[in-house]
Amino acid sequence: MQFNSMMIWLIRSPLHFFVSKNMMVANFTGHKSGKAYSVPMNYLRDGEKLYTTSQRGRTWWRNLRNGNPVTLRLQGKDVHAIPQVTESDEGVADLLDHYFSLAPKMARYFEVRLDPEGHPIPEDVKTSAQSKVMITFRLAT
Repeated sequence: MQFNSMMIWLIRSPLHFFVSKNMMVANFTGHKSGKAYSVPMNYLRDGEKLYTTSQRGRTWWRNLRNGNPVTLRLQGKDVHAIPQVTESDEGVADLLDHYFSLAPKMARYFEVRLDPEGHPIPEDVKTSAQSKVMITFRLAT
């Protein structure tokens, strides 16, 4: 079983609590193909917003550019959300800075060093932003 398939199964199962604190599945339709996609991903929650990142070279996130609603399997429930994709280097750097303010320990996975006060080093954030996109999911109420 492929890793993604295994994670999707686990997140959708009654055993989701093992991973659902920071893993979810986004379900959406391809904008050109009309094909249904399910993509497991890490997330970070800030109120009614969920943040996730992807490498620019991957293609799944491009289906979210249009802002059409998606269904997320989040902590054992299906919820609706509106995605917003940020692609510009400056926009991604700003969101990464916010992301690291919420979870400073995540910086190391992005090769971003922290200063002695625990803040991300701006040059490292800018470098990391060049290879990433940020997706913000606003939960529907």
